[in-house]
Amino acid sequence: MIWAFIVVFCLFPLCRDATRLRLKAGVGRGIVNALGVRFDADLTHAVPGALIVANHVSWIDIFVINALLPAAFVSKEEVRHWPLVGVLAARSETVFLRRGSRGHARVINQQVADILGRGNYVAVFPEGTTTDGTHLLHFHAALIQPALVVGRPILPVAISYWEADGSRSLAPAYVGDVSLAECLRAIIGRKGLVARVATCPALGLDGADRRQVAALAREAICTSARLPV
Repeated sequence: MIWAFIVVFCLFPLCRDATRLRLKAGVGRGIVNALGVRFDADLTHAVPGALIVANHVSWIDIFVINALLPAAFVSKEEVRHWPLVGVLAARSETVFLRRGSRGHARVINQQVADILGRGNYVAVFPEGTTTDGTHLLHFHAALIQPALVVGRPILPVAISYWEADGSRSLAPAYVGDVSLAECLRAIIGRKGLVARVATCPALGLDGADRRQVAALAREAICTSARLPV
């Protein structure tokens, strides 16, 4: 985390876009490795400039995605005020969404479109909150709209966590009354924890509306993460 702050505050302002993305990936890998988590990644369907649509299990999902597909994230406005995490997010090209404001939503949509237009990834968690990883919630289709408007692909990404014995792990789940410290201890306490990341075929380039795309993305993620549809 100290290295992350050094990168964000000291190096990001001096670097070009491509270098910032490489640094962001390095920070993500460093943090995930420091937690003792290994990667099992299938990036077969990854395409530049796509909107990453992922399920949400834990706070480490952000570092897992960044390690493999460094992205700008769309996050709720409240995250900006979180200790430590909020500062890192604000300095890492996070797009903060103020819920309930249509005028602000238009501004956000333009920000997302601009980033995608540069060939970079933007990532959203359309469930709007975390789960324990054993199921998916409803996907909010509005978060997908900016990519459809500018004709960029939607890339479903399934994230799941597994124990060394091959069983699904609940250790990273950041849900309910679980505190950040409790979640961190649970992750560090597991040996051989694996973060499995699977990209699915891109969607949204055949004229489907946002609700159809959201439903298809959810189904694809369910299948890849071995979850019930």
